Amino acid sequence: MPGGFARTWLLRLAAVTCTLALPATAIALASPAQARERSVGYLLRTLTVAAENQAGYDRDLFPMWTVQDSRGCDTRDIVLIDEALRGPAIGPSCAVGTGRWVSVYDEVTVTDPHLLDIDHMVPLAEAWASGGRTWDEDTRRAYANDLGYARSLIAVTASTNRSKGDQDPAEWMPPVVSYRCTYISDWIGIKFRWRLAVDATERAALRTYVTSCGNPKITVPRRALPR
Repeated sequence: MPGGFARTWLLRLAAVTCTLALPATAIALASPAQARERSVGYLLRTLTVAAENQAGYDRDLFPMWTVQDSRGCDTRDIVLIDEALRGPAIGPSCAVGTGRWVSVYDEVTVTDPHLLDIDHMVPLAEAWASGGRTWDEDTRRAYANDLGYARSLIAVTASTNRSKGDQDPAEWMPPVVSYRCTYISDWIGIKFRWRLAVDATERAALRTYVTSCGNPKITVPRRALPR
């Protein structure tokens, strides 16, 4: 199956619509007002500022990876297929084989999918500490397998993903400097989508990057949770 970033929304929205069972409180339909573009600085100003609370966090509280389609492809498989620049070979039960990927964090080309991690742009621990600790299990599952926003999950080299760990942009940024403006835009977009807070240090770092990046505009992400 051919890959390519151009098909991101079609593949991911189709997968979510067809197979991912979400609670009534999750993944609201987009409204015309939410389809507009706004600056990331504007979206950042809408985020609640609050201290992080890591109490009770356990990665296992976020079930993943959810099977997404009739081929047996789970969330990880879908991201790999979607982001492949060539291939990949798909075996029985959606076994993803050789293809070609470029890890945007470090610009490393990878042909073996086993060398890639699927990174939660806003890590699970960060989501928990920023408001996700109040979510029920279905909402945590929806977050961990979010194919409804193109940059929530991305395939990157295992080494950069593990270097990042659970750190926010005040603590870690991608080694590729030219990717950092995209990174902070995606980070802010996801926090807006899931109504997650930012802590004071994180917000200060994001504001600095927003300014240095020229306050770029993005399409306002569809809200995943109601007010």
